[in-house]
Amino acid sequence: MAARIAAILDIDGTLVDTNYQHAVAWYMAFRQHDVFLPVWRIHRHLGMGGDQLVGALAGEAFDREAGDAVRGAHDALYLAGIQSVSVLDGARALIEELKRRGHPVVLASSAKQREADHYLDLLDGRELVDAWTTSDDVERTKPDPDLVRAALAKLGHEEGVMVGDTPWDVEAAARVGVPTIAVLTGGFSAEELREAGAANVFGSLGELRESLAGTPLG
Repeated sequence: MAARIAAILDIDGTLVDTNYQHAVAWYMAFRQHDVFLPVWRIHRHLGMGGDQLVGALAGEAFDREAGDAVRGAHDALYLAGIQSVSVLDGARALIEELKRRGHPVVLASSAKQREADHYLDLLDGRELVDAWTTSDDVERTKPDPDLVRAALAKLGHEEGVMVGDTPWDVEAAARVGVPTIAVLTGGFSAEELREAGAANVFGSLGELRESLAGTPLG
């Protein structure tokens, strides 16, 4: 029997409701360095890792001068409030259904180990999933494809389908020929996600789980 295609599940904003906490943490981190950005602009870049986001929002010159300090401030601010994040409805049920269907499942995140551990605890996922990634597994974050490659490598697979919530997820996966199923849990519109190249878009994780037979995961 042929091996089932791998499911690469983004965590932040897809399985765990973190996007707006991240946006506020970035907002405060930039303010500490006299860069004043509206939160909506920051939100438009969520899905990028900090190595990409600071330069995209404040320019490469600022990133060279103060990027590491802003990233450090963001991490501290976000971790201080990490207890406010929660699992999105249907997240564990989706993983369970994918496993029931025989799909290897890898949780794909470029978060630091402490954050990844917290998410695994929230999902009670260590015994359920086949593998997960952290920042230690990537050199550059989305939209670069390092994370998708690392996730597949963790499983020893060459083919997979990404499940994500931002255009950056879609772009990163597309760079290595991996299709993306998108959900609206991160605050991006269906039109934006389709325009980025998502193969399917669902309103929630529950809708995705109920429609698995008609998706690229099949």
